[in-house]
Amino acid sequence: MISFSQVTKRYPGAGGGYEALKSATLDIQPGEMVFITGHSGAGKSTLLKLMAAIERPTSGTVLVNHQNVSTLRASALPFVRRNFGLMFQDHKLLYDRSVYQNVVLPLNIIGYNAAEAGKRVRAALDKVGLLAKEKAMPVTLSGGEQQRLAIARAIVHRPSILLADEPTANLDAAYALELGELLRSFNQVGVTVVIATHDEQLQSRLQPRCIALAQGRVTQ
Repeated sequence: MISFSQVTKRYPGAGGGYEALKSATLDIQPGEMVFITGHSGAGKSTLLKLMAAIERPTSGTVLVNHQNVSTLRASALPFVRRNFGLMFQDHKLLYDRSVYQNVVLPLNIIGYNAAEAGKRVRAALDKVGLLAKEKAMPVTLSGGEQQRLAIARAIVHRPSILLADEPTANLDAAYALELGELLRSFNQVGVTVVIATHDEQLQSRLQPRCIALAQGRVTQ
């Protein structure tokens, strides 16, 4: 479960800084698919970063699986983040490494042995339809394939929560629908899926529960 209680996030700057999120209170249950919707700059990306403890709240409480991640020591954060698969808007792929090497990286960090890591990487690549391209470099992939590579890397360690920030941005309609069905397939096997998006077609197709943001506040 993910729970926010009166969470505010203020970034420093001139004139007292900028409040990206203001007194947000919400709950996401295990196994849900939830869309975070709102205009550009509404606070969607900040919300995801707070969930994954990439950012810390200025005030309020963020609970993940009943653990207050906003007060954890830095040394404990990697263990919390193992619950999450993260997809960013810019993919954050390593273009000097192959498809396989991109996906295996999280497992190397966790400490999987080579044999088990290989099985997991190939299972993840097979799931997203990229198994035949494990030796390819990311620059040779289409935009949709790069997004699927980002998904494979996000789910290779089998997280319980998948966070995706504008996953269909810059994709054509066919690729976006394909990606939506892939995300639905993870949700159907029990993964909690939280997607920040303004893609109304994706919302209409997947029919998730929606949490709407406006000017940093939860409005719906």
